[in-house]
Amino acid sequence: MNDQATTGDPVSRRLSRRFQVSLVWEGALVGLVGGGVVTLYRLALSGAERLLRSLTGDLAGSLLGMLGWFTLLGVLYAVVSALLRWEPATSGSGIPQVDAEVLGRLDAPWARVIPAKFVEGTLLALSGLSLGREGPSVQLGGMSGKAVSRALRRRRGEERLLVTCGAAAGMSAAFHAPLTGVLFALEEIHKEFTAPLIISVMCSAVASDFLVSQVIGVEPVLSLAFITNLPHVDYLFVVALGLVCGLLGALHNRGMFVTQRLYALIPERLGALRLVVPFALAGVVAFSWPELMCGGDAIVDVLQASAFPSLAALLALLLGKYAFTAVCFGSGAPGGTLFPLVVLGGLVGGAFSVVAMRLGLPPLFCPNFVALGVAGLFAGVVRAPVTAVVLVFELTGSLDALLSVTIVSILAYVVSSLTGVDAFYEHLLSGLLGSTRPTGAAEAVEGEKDLGSVRVGAGSRLEGMRVKDVPWPDGVRVLIVERAGQRLVPTGDTVLLASDELLFIAASGTLGDASLKLSLMGEQRVRE
Repeated sequence: MNDQATTGDPVSRRLSRRFQVSLVWEGALVGLVGGGVVTLYRLALSGAERLLRSLTGDLAGSLLGMLGWFTLLGVLYAVVSALLRWEPATSGSGIPQVDAEVLGRLDAPWARVIPAKFVEGTLLALSGLSLGREGPSVQLGGMSGKAVSRALRRRRGEERLLVTCGAAAGMSAAFHAPLTGVLFALEEIHKEFTAPLIISVMCSAVASDFLVSQVIGVEPVLSLAFITNLPHVDYLFVVALGLVCGLLGALHNRGMFVTQRLYALIPERLGALRLVVPFALAGVVAFSWPELMCGGDAIVDVLQASAFPSLAALLALLLGKYAFTAVCFGSGAPGGTLFPLVVLGGLVGGAFSVVAMRLGLPPLFCPNFVALGVAGLFAGVVRAPVTAVVLVFELTGSLDALLSVTIVSILAYVVSSLTGVDAFYEHLLSGLLGSTRPTGAAEAVEGEKDLGSVRVGAGSRLEGMRVKDVPWPDGVRVLIVERAGQRLVPTGDTVLLASDELLFIAASGTLGDASLKLSLMGEQRVRE
């Protein structure tokens, strides 16, 4: 297939339909491969965490035993550091790396990333660092999609689609939530909605979820309770929680970014020492506050206990878990933050419900606010409110929560955006790509003008072109290029990249025609 598939002759249309059908089975194949890798990864992490809690439980109280554990942590640190030097693309959660792959800005070696990330994640779980499995699962899935693409000898344009399919498969397998995998891949990774892409991503997520179900079971990785829908008189509490989650989401991101900058003060030649801090802290936490270890399953058990924790206990867990997660993630350790983020959201919702009970909320609805806190903090941190709604729907299995979860997610998204703090993964992607903020404002333009915007699709005519080489419609001028959450003032030599959002001005009365022409140039294509 080539670019002629977009023309109107019958042969081209037939080829185009054949291509769309091929994406279905290719997406399913990626789902099986990526789901298989992530299933094994989940089993390895579960075994490592069980071994961790068994060993630290037996060694607690024995000075010699605890010294032995710190010695083992030193060995694990050395192995993880060596793997990171061998393949640097495995550092951090892995989601920004997948974003960069889809944008065409990174070409990571999948044959090195998959084994390195797998082993690193397993060893970090055994060490007890407060990191999640979801980010690494997305990267493992994305690299599985890349492996399938290379095996099928697909070109770069289609490879990006299969990487997106792999990301959906990884997210689906990690959370046991296929719809969440689909929405996350489209809303956060690819940022485009086209029929062939949606269908292939859905096939990938469903195939992955089916495989996980056969091996691990059908229970979700985290089951949230939603008792019944709230009376409308209590929706003031829902609104208040949305506002709180928006502010806390921005604060969460700010703290994570500050922690990363503090670690960056360590000279590059001593970069391996950054991991010393979280490994040493993990050893202390293992014997002093074991609930904070790993992703946060122990905290989930606390939230689901019949006796609901006190406000002081919830706030202590919230602050402790956040601080430990920030120290671990900021170091560049190869683990994610999504599961810890879900746990933090549950703690926010639980603490809020305890306060709300003192203001008249019936105690019956406390579990509802745990689920609402998950959606609100997710939307406030990641800025993906649709994914947040779908995630809570799949974790609760109840549509009763739809209205309240939607209100909380939208409010959290809006409030967090208004604070001016970057969205979490967009900031990480910006750091990975080395983007910079504009240093000045765009020049004013004489005359009456209208504003418009267009997105550069992957494989489109605009992708890879310099601004001065684009055949802009008459009277059109580009003011801002928004890239990975950053705003750039373009010059004639600025190269347009996939997923760039172009803010332009057009002469009054010509905006509709200009928008149509630019949309056609920016429309996503896949070149075989």
